[in-house]
Amino acid sequence: MSLESDAAALRKIPLFRNVDDQKLRLLAFLSERVRFDAGENLVEEGDFGDTAYIILAGNADVVIQSVNGEQLVATVKENDIVGEIAILIDVPRTATVRATSDLVALAVSKEHFFKLLTNFPDMAVEVMRALAHRLERTTREFGRLRAALADG
Repeated sequence: MSLESDAAALRKIPLFRNVDDQKLRLLAFLSERVRFDAGENLVEEGDFGDTAYIILAGNADVVIQSVNGEQLVATVKENDIVGEIAILIDVPRTATVRATSDLVALAVSKEHFFKLLTNFPDMAVEVMRALAHRLERTTREFGRLRAALADG
């Protein structure tokens, strides 16, 4: 795949939707294309990480450990990003992401991501807006679930 196709793939990620093409090409250049076999973990819950993965092809399950064992919380696919929380704040991974098919992703290191945000403040603003939208959507969904639990 080419730098242009990787930049085009980044454009499809909501987090990067409003970032200009030149910066996306730079991010694609600084990223590494990686492959995972079906059944292989991209990230593991509880580990500290310094890499996020943008899925270019394939699918993966997002699972967490609970008192009832492993629980599926989401399925991710092409154009989804996983592991971004670990590169934004220094916390352990909140879930395990396991490939359910052969998977190709762009690995974005924390170091390169923050260099871009530092050098291009407009990119930082766009990322901040995307994260604010995600937080609002998550908060709304949490409220809906809480109300459903209260109603029994």
